[in-house]
Amino acid sequence: MDKKFFTGDVCRKGFFWKCVLIKHLRIHAKEKPFSCDVCSKEFSQKIDLIRHYRTHTNEKPYSCNVCNKHFSQKSYLNTHFRTHTDEKPYSCDVCNKQFSRKSDLTRHYRKHTKEKPYSCDVCNKQFSRKYGLNKHFRTHTNEKPYSCDVCNKRFSEKRYLIRHVLSHTNDKPYSCEVCSKNFSRKTSLNDHFRTHTNEKPFSCDLCSQEFCVKSNLKQHFRTHTNEKPYSCDRCGKAFLQNFSLVLHYRMHTNEKPFPCKVCGKAFSDRSSFVRHYRVHTKEKPYKCDLCEKPFSDKTTLNRHLRIHTNEKPFSCDVCSKSFTQKSSLNYHMYTHLNEKPFKCATCGKSFIKKKELDRHSNVHTGEKIYSGQAFRDDLFQVKEETFASEVYSGLYEESSLLNRELQTDSNEAHFAGDSLFAAKGDFGSECRMYADEKPFGCDICGQLFPCKDDFIVHGCFHIGEKPVACTAYGDKCLDLQNDAQANPESFVPEACYSTFTETSDSNELAQADGELLPCDA
Repeated sequence: MDKKFFTGDVCRKGFFWKCVLIKHLRIHAKEKPFSCDVCSKEFSQKIDLIRHYRTHTNEKPYSCNVCNKHFSQKSYLNTHFRTHTDEKPYSCDVCNKQFSRKSDLTRHYRKHTKEKPYSCDVCNKQFSRKYGLNKHFRTHTNEKPYSCDVCNKRFSEKRYLIRHVLSHTNDKPYSCEVCSKNFSRKTSLNDHFRTHTNEKPFSCDLCSQEFCVKSNLKQHFRTHTNEKPYSCDRCGKAFLQNFSLVLHYRMHTNEKPFPCKVCGKAFSDRSSFVRHYRVHTKEKPYKCDLCEKPFSDKTTLNRHLRIHTNEKPFSCDVCSKSFTQKSSLNYHMYTHLNEKPFKCATCGKSFIKKKELDRHSNVHTGEKIYSGQAFRDDLFQVKEETFASEVYSGLYEESSLLNRELQTDSNEAHFAGDSLFAAKGDFGSECRMYADEKPFGCDICGQLFPCKDDFIVHGCFHIGEKPVACTAYGDKCLDLQNDAQANPESFVPEACYSTFTETSDSNELAQADGELLPCDA
């Protein structure tokens, strides 16, 4: 005799057993009579509570007879076993892609139908997967349910916890067969390997831009939607990605979790620390394909490449002026807005750039930031790989600003004693890429120079600097300096020019702190 068929009133789904129908109806009624004793999480069915409880006890009663891996649920074991058999019984009707799990097929199919059945109760944002909704909801509650057993640091997602735990073990079992670089995760290795193959399988539906990493595509897509889902609870500033929010938040907390073991300097993010550490190791893994000049970081290499291409990708919407760097464009925009967001807490004076405020603050403290070994170390650390015109214009802007501040207060020249540009011959001669050009232009008088040496020495005389004292030519050098200061626009280095810029590399930076650098002539 056939069994009676029981049908629900809400979705008309049928069941052979009434008890199964009753359990199913709890989904519609959102009834959850079973709760966890440990975390109080509630469930509509007892079997779901039992499965959940194993996450607390770490019980895994189901084991694979091939590799002996253990699982908390039988369904997980069945899915895992298909990795050994390569069985994919579920196929998509639209694109024929095959899957080992039915749930994976269901989620995949929503890409074709654009169905997003899960909606956030707070902001009504919709998601194609329940996991995506749960992850998003934690941005509202700031819930971080996953905790590290070593340092107790908490995370909103399990994958972040897994990634973090590897930082304690320093285990990197996955190695690139091309460059031998090691990775803690296979996905990171796969992403890295595409940099060798130049494969970009992820493309934007709106502008067709291609990416080698899926997360980069997601971040890029937000530039079209202007979505900034991560906001700071202190100042309200919003960000495209969570990583940017984390870095920003450290500005409020002044947290710098990455200290340098060599010099003790600490950094708020790992990438800045890595770039800094290469100053000590002298490592320069990035090389220009055109002139073979090496660089310590990829960003500086990309900036350098624009010298060859004359590319200025950052353009002002107001006046159409173009820039090689985004930071230059950002500072330029303040001139249109007449905005000076950085204000001195002592005297109330406002500045466009934060570094201008920092320099100005030293007027009140009396600290001489443009002297001593520490300044020179920082100077060469930051500027050694920057295009020469950017080096000088930045230094001139900062030094002249401080000069004006100090002269207002005391009418004393700040740069007496330690010399700003006399620290070392690092700004000195290099191979000239521009044999027939004069790419180094003075921002003050407009004079052009074919090489960096002439350009920097010329700039010294605008601000009253004496590049390096000469012990061989003596007064003749002083006469040259006096002539140059009187007529900087017509100054052409001659005679003891090598004294200014071609100091031997064997001279250490320390010499410039208390001794005169000797002339090689």
